[in-house]
Amino acid sequence: MTKADPKDLDEVWDDWRAAVTMTPKQLEDWLETDESKSVGDTGGEGGESTGHASGRRIVTILRTNKGDLTEDDVAHMKKVVGYVHRHAEQGGPERDKEHSRWRYSLMNWGNDPLG
Repeated sequence: MTKADPKDLDEVWDDWRAAVTMTPKQLEDWLETDESKSVGDTGGEGGESTGHASGRRIVTILRTNKGDLTEDDVAHMKKVVGYVHRHAEQGGPERDKEHSRWRYSLMNWGNDPLG
């Protein structure tokens, strides 16, 4: 694995920290729930959704020292920021955002819009 270019990492770092609002433990616990597994596409390996797989990757990135992140990590961080921004802009349902697929999907990507 190639270490991340510090310039590329610095460009995404603040947006990443703003987009990923859950701690590694919160996200890890969330990914074990039925609600987490109930949303997203199922085209991934073993029927796992893209968002759920991303959540597992986000936990790993969050637990990695900034200086040890790779180019692949930075690419995923950019993907996460883009997804969270696009999905959050949709605003979710008017009622019961707490139990909505919109929120569950964002949480799989490390963002709790109500937290």
